[in-house]
Amino acid sequence: MQHPKPAIAIIGGTGTLGSGLAHRLAAAGYRIVLGSRVAAKAEEAARALPAPAGSPPHRGAANEEAAAAGEVVIVTVPWASQAEILDAIAPHVVGKLVVDTTVPLVPPRVARVQLPPEGSAALAAQKRLGPSARVVAAFHNVAAHKLQQDVAIDCDVLIFGDEPKDRAIVAELAKAVGLRGVHGGPLVNSVAAEALTSVLIGINRNYKADGAGIRITGIVTD
Repeated sequence: MQHPKPAIAIIGGTGTLGSGLAHRLAAAGYRIVLGSRVAAKAEEAARALPAPAGSPPHRGAANEEAAAAGEVVIVTVPWASQAEILDAIAPHVVGKLVVDTTVPLVPPRVARVQLPPEGSAALAAQKRLGPSARVVAAFHNVAAHKLQQDVAIDCDVLIFGDEPKDRAIVAELAKAVGLRGVHGGPLVNSVAAEALTSVLIGINRNYKADGAGIRITGIVTD
């Protein structure tokens, strides 16, 4: 019998953001397939994920195999690795929703906005994957290390995608990890959240904050 919640593949799932999302989504009853360059590393991490009673089993695999197994694919890799990894998983995400979390941070000046020629990392991802994948951008402005902790996170998630129904799916994922998803419009608007990440890094440094986030006021969501 098919589980009512989609299987979530998290590419780069052993990193800070990927493992944080995996832990919270697993606790919410989603089946997680962790992807990593090294399958054994992903398998070990998958065994440590929470498994509520009645939830489907989790597993780890190489990135390509994980992408093939996921119904929704979340890409949580550094900007420097994005192109290579997208090329590797491209044959396995045809027709799927791909959630890109990439921020184009270029060390050492990561607090300075440095956007790619395409306009944003998400637009670069859509161009590289082509029209057969539906790219939605999200989870840029949440402190990754807080997702790994059992704490409430005072942060909204801006969600960008050309199809409202795809943004709604990602809003449900945000809700499952304890965050409020806010529709931010089409994918081209993803430039705003990606640029804001560098601004938040600078704010964290200046105010010695432990992961400042954003909150959209004056709206009511479900």
